[in-house]
Amino acid sequence: MLQLMTNRHRLCDGITRRNFIRSGYLGLGGLTLAELLRLKSQAAESSEYRTVPGPKSVILLWQQGGPSHLETYDLKPEAVTDIRGPFNPISTNVPGLDVCELLPMHAKVADKFTLIRSCSHNWAGHNDGIPMMVSGYPGWDETKHESTHPELGAIVSRAFGQCHNGLPVSVGMGAKHYSYVPTTATGYFSDVFRPPTVDAKGLPNTTATIKGDRLDNRRQLLGDFDRLRSDLDRGVMDSLTSWQKHAFEIITSDKARTAFDLSLEDEPTRARYGEGWGQQALLARRLVEAGVSFVTVGVPGDSIVYNWDDHAVNGDLPTAMRQRLPAYDRAVTALIEDVYARGLDEDVLIIVTGEFGRTPRGNIQKGNSDGKQNWGRDHWPHAMSILVSGGGKTMSQVIGATNSKGEHPIKRELSPQDVHATIYRHLGIDHHQTFNDPAGRPVHLAYGEPISELS
Repeated sequence: MLQLMTNRHRLCDGITRRNFIRSGYLGLGGLTLAELLRLKSQAAESSEYRTVPGPKSVILLWQQGGPSHLETYDLKPEAVTDIRGPFNPISTNVPGLDVCELLPMHAKVADKFTLIRSCSHNWAGHNDGIPMMVSGYPGWDETKHESTHPELGAIVSRAFGQCHNGLPVSVGMGAKHYSYVPTTATGYFSDVFRPPTVDAKGLPNTTATIKGDRLDNRRQLLGDFDRLRSDLDRGVMDSLTSWQKHAFEIITSDKARTAFDLSLEDEPTRARYGEGWGQQALLARRLVEAGVSFVTVGVPGDSIVYNWDDHAVNGDLPTAMRQRLPAYDRAVTALIEDVYARGLDEDVLIIVTGEFGRTPRGNIQKGNSDGKQNWGRDHWPHAMSILVSGGGKTMSQVIGATNSKGEHPIKRELSPQDVHATIYRHLGIDHHQTFNDPAGRPVHLAYGEPISELS
């Protein structure tokens, strides 16, 4: 069964009541009056920013760990061996747009995507690079193991309201960093804006039905909540009751149940996406087609490295890529082709990225787990590649370029903030608007500008 869960606490029948409210949807037991008043204040503060979501949506395929641009979308075949790596570029159906030889399906649909080869920032650690790429600002809370700033999915949830027409406006699923899916952290926002995370264990053979006893538990929690009314200010309770309505709207609506039911897809479509996380990419398409505005799919690595963090001490990068890229090639191109075939390409914007690229020069070290001499690359935020597809944007192009070693941009340098501004404009969210941080200072959603080549 697919289950909704919080990002730091897995949701099961035994979840604590206190954790329900942290997901922003379920339960209110365990909260103090001070906490309720804080939530009420934050909800009131956010109401002026609310807007109704339009037909536009975003699917973010998040490559946890930081993929090597030199083994995927920005190969350097003329460089020396320890820079160029073991793989060759292949031509695609777009002249001048080459990709790794392990991505032959990409080569057939290159007219339906654009490559950005010049995104750059300065934060080389996972716990800085991830916040930079999914919130636009560095900063890591070691107590929560999350970004200190609200991330893309939480901002969409605050901008559009947590629920619209029986569905959450933002959803996260797949591979995690620590215990959360990047893009779902709320930072200094209230946790009521935390997008629900889908527990995708059991895919592709199960559906998202809601068991009766689980629903009864939620009704009992709401009954407990109602009994608190005599002790609390009615204005606070009325505000929080609307959040509970969002919860029941989601978990009881036929629209949500249908959107999460992969058994409604025909077998050829499911097979085209492939096993494992490919089924999550298919689910992402179903969710945006049903009306969800922002979906993140954490793309795992492989049985060697488990993510895209291809240090030599973690494993052999060439071996990992040979194992990882065929399934990646299949799922990414299936999603692109599916979105275009279903006429969703004007509305659905697909972004594929991780937190940074990898060092231009590889190195050989003994693996921590296998003891072998492995070849790998370390963290490198100064150059990275991003794939963009759909969204009514201009495809069949390469934006920007890095130098001959893949070290840094030499043409059209872009920042994560520019990518964010592009996403917000696509969704109809004003990226110039500000929210106050805990010190009362206004913080822009994105201080970059939408990428003009995509418009």
